[in-house]
Amino acid sequence: MFPGGLDMQQLLEQAQQMQQQVASAQEELEAERAHGTAGGGLVTATVTGTGELVALDIASQACDPDDPLSVESLATLADLVVAAVRDATRAAQELAADRLGPLAHGIGALGGPGGLPGGDATGAVPPPSGG
Repeated sequence: MFPGGLDMQQLLEQAQQMQQQVASAQEELEAERAHGTAGGGLVTATVTGTGELVALDIASQACDPDDPLSVESLATLADLVVAAVRDATRAAQELAADRLGPLAHGIGALGGPGGLPGGDATGAVPPPSGG
Protein backbone atom coordinates (compact mmCIF):
# COMPACT_ATOMS: atom_id res chain seq x y z
CA MET A 1 0.00 0.00 0.00
CA PHE A 2 1.25 3.47 -0.85
CA PRO A 3 1.10 6.56 1.37
CA GLY A 4 -2.36 8.03 1.60
CA GLY A 5 -4.04 4.61 1.50
CA LEU A 6 -3.60 4.02 -2.24
CA ASP A 7 -3.62 0.28 -2.93
CA MET A 8 -1.84 -0.17 -6.29
CA GLN A 9 -2.98 -3.80 -6.62
CA GLN A 10 -6.62 -2.78 -6.20
CA LEU A 11 -6.13 0.06 -8.69
CA LEU A 12 -4.67 -2.35 -11.26
CA GLU A 13 -7.54 -4.80 -10.72
CA GLN A 14 -10.08 -2.02 -11.26
CA ALA A 15 -8.27 -0.92 -14.42
CA GLN A 16 -8.35 -4.48 -15.75
CA GLN A 17 -12.08 -4.77 -15.02
CA MET A 18 -12.71 -1.50 -16.82
CA GLN A 19 -10.68 -2.70 -19.83
CA GLN A 20 -12.75 -5.88 -19.98
CA GLN A 21 -15.98 -3.89 -19.78
CA VAL A 22 -14.83 -1.55 -22.56
CA ALA A 23 -13.78 -4.48 -24.77
CA SER A 24 -17.13 -6.17 -24.19
CA ALA A 25 -19.05 -2.98 -25.00
CA GLN A 26 -17.00 -2.50 -28.19
CA GLU A 27 -17.82 -6.05 -29.33
CA GLU A 28 -21.50 -5.44 -28.68
CA LEU A 29 -21.41 -2.17 -30.62
CA GLU A 30 -19.72 -3.84 -33.59
CA ALA A 31 -22.58 -6.36 -33.72
CA GLU A 32 -25.33 -3.72 -33.45
CA ARG A 33 -26.79 -1.98 -36.50
CA ALA A 34 -28.22 1.52 -36.82
CA HIS A 35 -30.12 2.90 -39.80
CA GLY A 36 -30.45 6.37 -41.25
CA THR A 37 -32.57 7.62 -44.11
CA ALA A 38 -32.61 10.59 -46.48
CA GLY A 39 -34.87 11.84 -49.22
CA GLY A 40 -38.02 10.68 -47.53
CA GLY A 41 -36.71 7.11 -47.38
CA LEU A 42 -35.21 7.01 -50.88
CA VAL A 43 -31.78 6.29 -49.42
CA THR A 44 -31.13 4.12 -46.38
CA ALA A 45 -27.72 3.67 -44.80
CA THR A 46 -26.83 0.96 -42.30
CA VAL A 47 -23.86 1.35 -39.95
CA THR A 48 -22.43 -0.70 -37.14
CA GLY A 49 -22.63 0.65 -33.61
CA THR A 50 -19.04 1.81 -34.08
CA GLY A 51 -20.01 3.86 -37.14
CA GLU A 52 -18.76 1.66 -39.99
CA LEU A 53 -20.98 1.88 -43.07
CA VAL A 54 -21.99 -1.68 -43.99
CA ALA A 55 -24.89 -1.18 -46.41
CA LEU A 56 -26.50 1.48 -48.54
CA ASP A 57 -29.85 1.07 -50.29
CA ILE A 58 -31.04 3.45 -52.96
CA ALA A 59 -34.69 3.12 -53.98
CA SER A 60 -35.41 2.92 -57.70
CA GLN A 61 -37.62 6.00 -57.32
CA ALA A 62 -34.42 7.99 -56.78
CA CYS A 63 -33.56 7.48 -60.47
CA ASP A 64 -35.14 8.46 -63.74
CA PRO A 65 -37.57 5.58 -64.48
CA ASP A 66 -37.13 6.17 -68.23
CA ASP A 67 -33.43 5.29 -67.97
CA PRO A 68 -33.26 1.48 -67.51
CA LEU A 69 -29.51 1.59 -67.04
CA SER A 70 -29.80 3.85 -64.00
CA VAL A 71 -32.33 1.55 -62.31
CA GLU A 72 -30.13 -1.50 -62.90
CA SER A 73 -27.06 0.38 -61.68
CA LEU A 74 -28.43 1.27 -58.24
CA ALA A 75 -26.93 -1.75 -56.49
CA THR A 76 -23.55 -1.10 -58.09
CA LEU A 77 -23.74 2.59 -57.18
CA ALA A 78 -24.60 1.71 -53.58
CA ASP A 79 -21.66 -0.71 -53.39
CA LEU A 80 -19.31 1.94 -54.79
CA VAL A 81 -20.49 4.51 -52.24
CA VAL A 82 -19.98 2.01 -49.39
CA ALA A 83 -16.47 1.25 -50.66
CA ALA A 84 -15.62 4.95 -50.99
CA VAL A 85 -16.87 5.75 -47.47
CA ARG A 86 -14.90 2.83 -46.03
CA ASP A 87 -11.77 4.00 -47.86
CA ALA A 88 -12.24 7.55 -46.56
CA THR A 89 -12.81 6.22 -43.04
CA ARG A 90 -9.63 4.13 -43.25
CA ALA A 91 -7.70 7.19 -44.45
CA ALA A 92 -9.10 9.26 -41.58
CA GLN A 93 -8.11 6.57 -39.08
CA GLU A 94 -4.58 6.49 -40.50
CA LEU A 95 -4.40 10.28 -40.24
CA ALA A 96 -5.56 10.14 -36.64
CA ALA A 97 -3.02 7.42 -35.84
CA ASP A 98 -0.25 9.52 -37.41
CA ARG A 99 -1.26 12.59 -35.43
CA LEU A 100 -2.03 10.85 -32.16
CA GLY A 101 0.67 8.19 -32.38
CA PRO A 102 3.28 10.22 -30.50
CA LEU A 103 0.76 10.81 -27.73
CA ALA A 104 -0.09 7.12 -27.49
CA HIS A 105 3.62 6.26 -27.28
CA GLY A 106 3.97 8.76 -24.45
CA ILE A 107 1.17 7.08 -22.54
CA GLY A 108 2.82 3.72 -23.13
CA ALA A 109 5.95 5.03 -21.47
CA LEU A 110 4.07 5.16 -18.18
CA GLY A 111 4.56 1.42 -17.75
CA GLY A 112 4.11 -1.42 -20.17
CA PRO A 113 3.24 -0.94 -23.84
CA GLY A 114 -0.40 -0.45 -22.89
CA GLY A 115 0.36 2.36 -20.48
CA LEU A 116 -0.01 0.31 -17.32
CA PRO A 117 2.73 -1.65 -15.58
CA GLY A 118 2.75 -5.12 -17.09
CA GLY A 119 0.39 -4.14 -19.91
CA ASP A 120 0.74 -5.65 -23.36
CA ALA A 121 0.48 -3.90 -26.74
CA THR A 122 -3.33 -3.87 -26.50
CA GLY A 123 -3.24 -2.30 -23.07
CA ALA A 124 -4.38 -5.53 -21.40
CA VAL A 125 -3.04 -6.09 -17.93
CA PRO A 126 -2.65 -9.71 -16.87
CA PRO A 127 -4.58 -10.80 -13.79
CA PRO A 128 -2.71 -10.40 -10.54
CA SER A 129 -0.86 -13.46 -9.33
CA GLY A 130 -2.00 -14.91 -6.06
CA GLY A 131 -0.04 -13.87 -3.02
